[in-house]
Amino acid sequence: MKLFLLHVALLVVIAVPVQADEYRPAYLEFKQSSDDTFDMLWKVPARGANKRLGLNVEFQGDIENIKPARTTFVGNAFIETSTIKRENGLSGTEIVIEGLTTVSTEVLVRIERLDGSTEVARLTPSSPSFVVTAAPTLWQVANTYLIFGIEHILQGMDHLLFVACLILIAGTWRRILITITGFTIAHSITLTLAAVGLVRVPVPPIEAAIALSIVFLAREIAIERRDTLTWRYPIAISSSFGLLHGFGFASALREIGLPQTEIPAALLSFNVGVEIGQILFVTAVIVSVWLATWFLRQVRRLKDTELNPMDWLGLIEKPLAYSVGSLTVFWTMNRVAGFWG
Repeated sequence: MKLFLLHVALLVVIAVPVQADEYRPAYLEFKQSSDDTFDMLWKVPARGANKRLGLNVEFQGDIENIKPARTTFVGNAFIETSTIKRENGLSGTEIVIEGLTTVSTEVLVRIERLDGSTEVARLTPSSPSFVVTAAPTLWQVANTYLIFGIEHILQGMDHLLFVACLILIAGTWRRILITITGFTIAHSITLTLAAVGLVRVPVPPIEAAIALSIVFLAREIAIERRDTLTWRYPIAISSSFGLLHGFGFASALREIGLPQTEIPAALLSFNVGVEIGQILFVTAVIVSVWLATWFLRQVRRLKDTELNPMDWLGLIEKPLAYSVGSLTVFWTMNRVAGFWG
């Protein structure tokens, strides 16, 4: 069962498009500078050289631009900065993202007021607009950060590959539960510490280390030995590397910030969202294993053969491990090169 679990789970993750933690929503930020003015930042993912997604910000209300927009391309994003004005602030203003209904992405909106309160919204193709409120409710904050957490883990290929490798090495249901629990506790600790500013770690080295952690697990899967610390005590490895992954989750959370008036709710909701997404992924792998096991048993019975379905699967164990390892070595080198980019 353990060997079969390894093969099927690796097939599941390899079948997913190979993008490393590629969660790239557009980002719209308003920082209040006086009672009536806001500094606006509009960041849109780039599409090749000097091109961007066809997304534009529109206001349904009496908004006045008092400072010409300044446009630059930084890294892989188009960034526009300007200053807008509206009497009595943005409360009651409808913000619409033109073109969002035809693009497969989302827009994160953050409004920071003079009193320190923050409002965050998530706009999608099915919901491309929202009305600014005077103060978001606890439920609105919790719902926004919960969904953000789920989407971040499900769109983060490096985190999913790491979890998949943990499942493969753990093998049995009991060890899988213990190993994933250790990973969850560890990354929840560092996510919380980094999100509230108690611990500050530069993001590029953390992202490179996360990719390197998958290289390590892929190597463990590829080698013949099964008596190493990783195989005997996978929870030790999942907990150790989980601390690194927590800092990675925190960097995504910093993209939209935490609402000053509802920090506990936002942080808890994001954490819960990450865990829900993780559980969904683990469940998908386990269900796939169960279905594939049932199918191969039926084929074996129909053909009336003594060939064990796992015999041929054993031939692809190393190639799959080397594929994951090669991919994540590339991610590691690419992220290290980014230190000086």
